[in-house]
Amino acid sequence: MKIGNILLGENPLFLAPMEDITDPSFRMVCKMYDADFMYTEFVSSDGLIRDGKKSVRKLDIYDFERPIGIQLYGHLTDSMVEAALIAEEAKPELIDINFGCPVKKIANRGAGAGMLRNLPLMIAMTEAIVKSVKLPVTVKTRLGWDDDSKNIVEISERLQDVGIQALTIHGRTRAQLYRGNADWTLIGAAKNNPRMKIPIIGNGDIDGPLRAKEMIDRYGVDGIMIGRATVGRPWIFRDIRHYLNTGELLPEPSVNEKADLALLHLEKSLEYKEGKRAIFEMRRHLSNYFKGLPHFKETRLKLLTAIEVDDIKKLIGEIREKWGDFRTDDKTSVYNI
Repeated sequence: MKIGNILLGENPLFLAPMEDITDPSFRMVCKMYDADFMYTEFVSSDGLIRDGKKSVRKLDIYDFERPIGIQLYGHLTDSMVEAALIAEEAKPELIDINFGCPVKKIANRGAGAGMLRNLPLMIAMTEAIVKSVKLPVTVKTRLGWDDDSKNIVEISERLQDVGIQALTIHGRTRAQLYRGNADWTLIGAAKNNPRMKIPIIGNGDIDGPLRAKEMIDRYGVDGIMIGRATVGRPWIFRDIRHYLNTGELLPEPSVNEKADLALLHLEKSLEYKEGKRAIFEMRRHLSNYFKGLPHFKETRLKLLTAIEVDDIKKLIGEIREKWGDFRTDDKTSVYNI
């Protein structure tokens, strides 16, 4: 697969951009586990052009995580063009436009998935950005606004016609949010449309190697993007890559491996973020790192409420001491009896 001059090999695996999740510390651990392409957290064009501290900080990218894209969202073309030019100065490999975020405060302003209700503006904005920057421009969007407007095949053609170089499609409408099952048949319809020449990346409900291979084989997508299933589970990229290459399913990492990774992730999060924010945003990862351990509810609650680094490290140490080489997918373990 190729986006512009970016060579990504066969069936590349993408880490989806997620607010307060895909920060540099999480991108680092996902890269350790074979993520092929990653994005920053998505960036508000308004915040960026106003030099908002949080938005500007999201442009921090590092050599270890390349290739990487910066994803922007907004509802005004001029602001999006200006933001794209600012983002280009951070030297990512590409600029991605978010036409898929379903969150009410974003979509109701006409940004993110809200743009699905105004296709002329979506296309005009995309064309203006493509013409303004030198980097490849890509788009992430959804099947349509609701069940009565699943027009992704038309949208795909029109976005390609104004110059985007890859398209990621999430297999739900905006009205669905994240409910129900992702509909990959329409992702496949866009991919297999004879008019389409650019890569199509499929997104939605990829929870492991079997599902990833099924979607690639059935619908012929050029790559897979994974979002929520990566949280506290960055090794999903390694597991999928190994299965695609060999047909073999890898065992779940042991608790010792997960503890090492959780501590590294925490350490890096503390480096990149100020004060307690690192701890608060690590909580969802920490609880998922050890998901599936028997009788884990009480310890999980402690991980979700601890506010001191030393307390978190102590809890992880206790988990390691109790469970050691145990793997949550080991159905023969005495711990599962």
